[in-house]
Amino acid sequence: MYARIARFEGGDPGRIDAQVAEIKMQMQGAKSGELPADAPEGVKMLMETVSRFMHFVDRQSGTSVGIAFCETEEKMERAHAALNQMSPEEGSGRRTSAEVFELALDESFA
Repeated sequence: MYARIARFEGGDPGRIDAQVAEIKMQMQGAKSGELPADAPEGVKMLMETVSRFMHFVDRQSGTSVGIAFCETEEKMERAHAALNQMSPEEGSGRRTSAEVFELALDESFA
């Protein structure tokens, strides 16, 4: 399992909910095979390679972190390349970092 962690800074805190809704709509569309017309080109490919996605936000500062999980290194390489080609939408701030890590431990306390 691999994870790509991307950090975004300088986003508009007032647009966070709209941005999350847009991401969710694109993901649901990709799952159903019906992407919105304005979806970035790489979204369909991401749905084929990314097994899970999490988006964390700081509503005070507009900073956010997106974590994409892929089952294999090959899928992560494809996802990482596609995500690097995408630009944050207006009001989302700028991507300040994007790193890939291999999952070494995943334990639950429950």
